[in-house]
Amino acid sequence: MSYQNALADLQSKVGTETYVGAWLTIDQSRIDAFAAATLDNQWIHVDVERARRESPFGGPVAHGYLTLSLLPHLMGRVNAEKPLYPGIKLSVNYGLNRVRFPHPVVAGSRIRARTELISVEEVAGDGLQLVSKVTVEIEGAAKPACVAETVSRMYF
Repeated sequence: MSYQNALADLQSKVGTETYVGAWLTIDQSRIDAFAAATLDNQWIHVDVERARRESPFGGPVAHGYLTLSLLPHLMGRVNAEKPLYPGIKLSVNYGLNRVRFPHPVVAGSRIRARTELISVEEVAGDGLQLVSKVTVEIEGAAKPACVAETVSRMYF
């Protein structure tokens, strides 16, 4: 697909939900691995027994930044075999405009992302900049785990 076709297609999707991801279980081993990688070993994340006894959430919870770091996967953007558009040479995370963590992700919970395209604009070098609102749902919870406005760029 050409750059111009991708631009036209994306512009037609502004303001709509463009992706709903598959459910992903956030188990204790993933939380522990993230804690080890980031050196954030706060008890609320890694001490299962203490979290069950003392946490207001009834058990250990995932780091908010673990949930945030999973956004590319949850948004379906990391599979090289299935690029968002054929012809993309490079896709990069450009940043975040806003992030909130309204509800904790208790170990064992399942999460998924819903993505709404907010805007698309051209950038130098045959690129497109996409701003998306991503809502990470927790199965069975009334509030989302994370709501983020992501900025990404695609180059053709």
